Amino acid sequence: MRQHGKLEYGGQAAPQRTCVGCRVRTVKTELLRLVRVEDHVVPDLRGRLPGRGASLHPSVSCLELAERRRAFPRAFRVPGPLDVSPVRAHLEGEHEMSCRTPS
Repeated sequence: MRQHGKLEYGGQAAPQRTCVGCRVRTVKTELLRLVRVEDHVVPDLRGRLPGRGASLHPSVSCLELAERRRAFPRAFRVPGPLDVSPVRAHLEGEHEMSCRTPS
């Protein structure tokens, strides 16, 4: 149920953010917060790093879409390209962890 632009979960409104890759509005807890550190985009796993943040679905496809759209320089309001290799490494490492079977 919608109320004032926020989704309601359990009677409480949950904040939403827009994925910079696919541009879909989603509950904040389902997105990965990214911040710019010098010329790099890094995942903010605790949500406590200072500075402007951008949100992304935790999938490589949304990351690739954001790169194609040149969304990161626009989201962080900086000229020129940014290095997203720390985000890619995090997402690919997370994908490998979910694909492993316990031995």
